[in-house]
Amino acid sequence: MKNLLDYTIKELENRLLEDGFKPYAARQVFEWIYQKKQFDFYKMTNIAKPLQKKLSNTFTINTLEVFSEKRASDGTIKWLFVLEDGALIETVLMRHPYGDSICVTSQVGCSIGCAFCASGLEKKTRDLRGGEMVAQVMSAAALANLKPTHVVIMGTGEPFDNYNETMRFIDIVNAPYGLAIGARHITVSTSGIVPKIDQFAKEKRQVNLAISLHAADNETRSKLMRINNVYPLESLLDSVKRYVKTTNRRVTFEYILLGGVNDSIADADRLSDCIRGINGYVNLIPYNSVGEFPFVPSSTKTAKAFHDRLMKRGINATLRREKGADIDAACGQLRTNTIQERKKGYD
Repeated sequence: MKNLLDYTIKELENRLLEDGFKPYAARQVFEWIYQKKQFDFYKMTNIAKPLQKKLSNTFTINTLEVFSEKRASDGTIKWLFVLEDGALIETVLMRHPYGDSICVTSQVGCSIGCAFCASGLEKKTRDLRGGEMVAQVMSAAALANLKPTHVVIMGTGEPFDNYNETMRFIDIVNAPYGLAIGARHITVSTSGIVPKIDQFAKEKRQVNLAISLHAADNETRSKLMRINNVYPLESLLDSVKRYVKTTNRRVTFEYILLGGVNDSIADADRLSDCIRGINGYVNLIPYNSVGEFPFVPSSTKTAKAFHDRLMKRGINATLRREKGADIDAACGQLRTNTIQERKKGYD
């Protein structure tokens, strides 16, 4: 049977119409699932009995099994979820002064292979379906007993390498009869797949776009991010400029500070020269150490100097305060270590 969480409201309307039912019932079904958290079709009391039977015989609503949970000292929670096929994925809840944000995984493993990122230690085995991404938000919200205000697609995987399902996920969580999370409270992050950035621009969504930059020269960026060999900085930045021109929306440039690698004043100058004139800002991210990699975080003094240099040169920048580092839930630390964690019980 089909997982109903994979359907946008428009797709469900069309399916109901094909089966001889009124399409407006899709809105009622969505309200029961996403707002009333009712997964039993026969308990959807304003749905006609023939439709209840049809839904029950046609669809299932697959939620996620919790393999384990970790809680950080700052309130961050990381779940290891089990998918239908036994694959493991991680989802993170982060608490901020402005609300509660859920970081969603888009693929099982990741093949982008950034030199500093733990997620790439496990190669991609498959894409997640939109419903599996939706289930992460619903499961995390239920387990933490809250209504999330923000969603970031920044977990394991490259969302634009799973473009269609990522767009499906956005449609479902943004739908007023779905999870009703505002488009401007949804952020999708890409390592820089240029054709997909151009495609995303044409969608003209109000969703936020973040670009994982991490270096402002091709030599350094290619060492850190193999994707730069396919889409070098010039090509990437041209696509970002096209995106800004088409959508009139600001972009975020994500920049992880690696001690002695990309954190000098000269690096800050290159970065400011590189993105000057683009409607965007820089999110400076402290590096979170990963045992398999040789990188170290920039010192607090160096990070502040980098930030101040950007600001002095007219580039808007923030220095992020990391969350969840003590449970390996911070930026660049997500990975499932599937075999080891199954053996250890992930505790």
